[in-house]
Amino acid sequence: MSTTDEPVVAADELGPQRSGRLARSTAFFAFATGLSRIVGLVREIVAASYFGISGAMSAFTIAFMVPNLVRSLFADAAIQAAFVPVFTQELERGHRRQAFHLASTLIFLVTLVLGAITALFILIAPIVMPIFAPGFEGEVLDLTIALSRLLFPILIMLGISGLVVGVLNSYDRFGIFAIAPFFWNVAIIAVLVGLAPAFPEDDQIYAYAIGVLVGTAVQLAMVTIDLRNTPFGIRRALLGPFGTRIRAALGDPDVRRVLLLMLPVTISLGLINFNLAVNSFFGTLVSDQAPAGIDKAFRIYMLPQGIFSVAVSTVLFPTLARFAARRDYDDLRATMANGMRQITLLLIPAAAAMLVLSEPMIRLVYQRGEFDAAQTDLVATALFWFAFSLPFNGLFLLLTRTFFSLQRPWVPTAISAGNLAITALAALALYGPFGVGGIVAATAIATAASVAAQAAVLRRMLGRLELGRLAWTTVRVSIASAALAGASYVIWLELDELLGRGLGGQIVSLGAALAGGGLVYAVAVSMLRIPEAAQIRRLLRLPGA
Repeated sequence: MSTTDEPVVAADELGPQRSGRLARSTAFFAFATGLSRIVGLVREIVAASYFGISGAMSAFTIAFMVPNLVRSLFADAAIQAAFVPVFTQELERGHRRQAFHLASTLIFLVTLVLGAITALFILIAPIVMPIFAPGFEGEVLDLTIALSRLLFPILIMLGISGLVVGVLNSYDRFGIFAIAPFFWNVAIIAVLVGLAPAFPEDDQIYAYAIGVLVGTAVQLAMVTIDLRNTPFGIRRALLGPFGTRIRAALGDPDVRRVLLLMLPVTISLGLINFNLAVNSFFGTLVSDQAPAGIDKAFRIYMLPQGIFSVAVSTVLFPTLARFAARRDYDDLRATMANGMRQITLLLIPAAAAMLVLSEPMIRLVYQRGEFDAAQTDLVATALFWFAFSLPFNGLFLLLTRTFFSLQRPWVPTAISAGNLAITALAALALYGPFGVGGIVAATAIATAASVAAQAAVLRRMLGRLELGRLAWTTVRVSIASAALAGASYVIWLELDELLGRGLGGQIVSLGAALAGGGLVYAVAVSMLRIPEAAQIRRLLRLPGA
């Protein structure tokens, strides 16, 4: 890599060596995450062929959502967001011993606390689960409770994994973290296909839940093994008498800092994830198919989200934390601003493709076995409205991580509270007349408002955010994306009429539409001279990228 290369998601001020490493990390993370999302989509296809969007699948969706929601409050994402800035700051100061002690102590505490929460939930699941599924009753509600009890132990594994991944990311190790979800999905598919025949047909959904447990254990094992490639020694975390370790943990000032940071981070991330709970809550009031239908659309929506915005936000977070620890706000601002433009460049065209091709996407991916044409219409409607929130959600993720890197988590907490309130009120107003579409549209409205609020606050904190440059990039990207949408739809429509709706015909028509639209977008971006596109072209030429 030459010193003139501009990294895909970092500012020039980072220096050529770190810029190249971040660019390669982002490229690999995007590739690995994309591969994982594709296999995740295969998992959803297999599950849809077994269960469609039946009551059993909706029961699984709610049952999985609740431990996932608690995970967002107390486990991996919340722990990482509070832990990484403190851990990185200690490393930057040369306090490696203190940093390792912090991580070791938190692993002990997390295991203890999440184990207690899991045991408590298993006892009170019959009281808790009806709150999240007010429209469920009878066998569907009983199944939801039973599945939630089976799935809740993933909380402990995800909590430990969150800290382990925080250590890995602080050492710029993203590879195993990025690829582990691939094996998580593979394990689930293998268990579902292998174990489902052992259950009666009405109980085969339990094989899916068992697969999630197995996959989560595999994922934890992978990231833990990768710790061997860092100076951190996890075995030292578990030494010492139980009581002594508790007293040491409570008396450690760094542990208290992380716990204090976790409070607003937990609330913030919890409020974000409550939006999905709001979708499912109102979905149960529409039909017993709606929660599963929204979830199936969400899986397609998360494919570009995971490949691009999650990759950018995850790789940049430790770098933003380092700049914040050094009070190097110029580099922090430049890095964040460039990341915002990259997310815009990549997610607006993805949203445009979803808007015009939502129905053929859902038909090709899901419509087989128990999944029929009526279910395709429901899920396609949800995907159409999810598309509007795609670019905003990408920006929301990056800006939230920026606040966390600055150790100012109460700001996104307050904004997330507003986000949840807008989501709930809009969903309440829209679910009656518009059904699933109204519920998902509420999420898009709230996310757009939240991004505007985050940008306004950061501008006051950091000064210039290069918003004018972002706006100009967005205008040109939107023009190119409109060309993509038009070309994609025309190509799909012509080939669909010519080739029909067989599996081969659908693959060719949708694949050609996406490829043709992508080519039109690339040409339009080049003609419009969008500089962020040149960053990606240079990235693709990086050795080892």
